[in-house]
Amino acid sequence: MADQASAVTKKKGLSRQTKRDLVAYSFIAPNFIGFAVFTLIPIVFAFALAFLNWDGSNPITFAGFDNFKQLFSDTFFKAALKNTIIYCVGTVPLTMIASLALAIVLNQKVIGRGVFRTLSFFPYVASLVAVTAVWKMLFHPSKGPINNILYTYFKVPLEELPQWFSGGLVLLSMVLFSVWKYMGYYMVIYLAGLQGISSELYEAASLDGAGTWAKFRYITWPQLQSTTFFVVVMLTINCFKVYDIAIMLAGGGSGELTTSATVLVYYIYQKAFMEWKLGYSSAVAMVLFVLVFVVTMIQFRGQKKYAE
Repeated sequence: MADQASAVTKKKGLSRQTKRDLVAYSFIAPNFIGFAVFTLIPIVFAFALAFLNWDGSNPITFAGFDNFKQLFSDTFFKAALKNTIIYCVGTVPLTMIASLALAIVLNQKVIGRGVFRTLSFFPYVASLVAVTAVWKMLFHPSKGPINNILYTYFKVPLEELPQWFSGGLVLLSMVLFSVWKYMGYYMVIYLAGLQGISSELYEAASLDGAGTWAKFRYITWPQLQSTTFFVVVMLTINCFKVYDIAIMLAGGGSGELTTSATVLVYYIYQKAFMEWKLGYSSAVAMVLFVLVFVVTMIQFRGQKKYAE
């Protein structure tokens, strides 16, 4: 009789567990819908669009691999790819070294440690527009204090003063600016890793007569491997996605970049929203995706092999 009553109840409405599941899904739904509409669907569409031709208004036509074949003869694409790789190769190790060194110093008991930590983190939270404006003033070819120092104290001729935001030095300027701006953020991550290392390890090493370098080599560095792996992966992904720094430092008032400063993300934007070659820009985006994916997988495999 009880079983019959339970069956009748289930037929009349939803079970208690089903209602709980629906309530849970209702909390997830807004975020998932936003992710699907603004991220998942555009990604899938971009993959499909890489094999199509479309300018946003005329009918879509099938292009096959023509967009990818065109990349091999595109001088601007090759320059953007080369600049992006050089920027990543320069920025990732320098930022990692600077942030780790800063974290080690500010992890010691020094006077004003909290103030120095705040000052080191400030460039990361400061407005990119403001700090790039200050940076461009400091490195201005004729009025900036950096070139004035080179001219006054190092006797560099006026015609030989470096043009920091054009020619071959623009990538160096981008790398130095990126290291300065973002090392405070990764310093905080390294500080968290350093404070997770047991002090007993250092005490035991001191009893064995280990010096500062030996402690770093055999205790600090191995204990920070997981933190370093996270830092390197995040730095690499962010470097491949660089756009705003290139525009602000090397773009000038027009927002246009020369081949010496063009990066892949800007090139994607230029082809998609300035020339309306949506299929071709999607092909460039796929190349960027594959590049980031391959580099990240190599890093994961390297980390796994090291852990073993």
